[in-house]
Amino acid sequence: MAMRAAVAAAPRGFRRFFCTNTASSPFPFVPPPAAGATSARQMADPNTNLFVSGLSKRTTTERLREEFAKFGEVVHARVVTDRVSGYSKGFGFVKYATIEEAAKGIEGMDGKFLDGWVIFAEYARPRPPPGQPMQNPTPYYGGQ
Repeated sequence: MAMRAAVAAAPRGFRRFFCTNTASSPFPFVPPPAAGATSARQMADPNTNLFVSGLSKRTTTERLREEFAKFGEVVHARVVTDRVSGYSKGFGFVKYATIEEAAKGIEGMDGKFLDGWVIFAEYARPRPPPGQPMQNPTPYYGGQ
């Protein structure tokens, strides 16, 4: 009842914020693509280097290494940190000895909790050679 009173009292421009009927809304809801649909983001080829995202600000390189070491021999692990604060930027890299161990690491840690945050692990994409512009598969906002 209070919600209806708020909608009736709201100016015409603000009514769309209260509206739950998408058919009459000027901004219809567009559902995300289905899981089986191909995305604009390309998957990287399997390799020994993993990209880990969704890390907590408090996650350390040592903690990342010990959690991923449960699935194989970790050659190198690194949490990318902010230069000023020293806290994690929310992502890092883990390098395994073999591709099979890297696959086990993805299977074991993708979508799991680490330091209270859900993390995502995937094969890292290689860096472009120096001097070459980055090829972003998704267009930037405002671009044609």
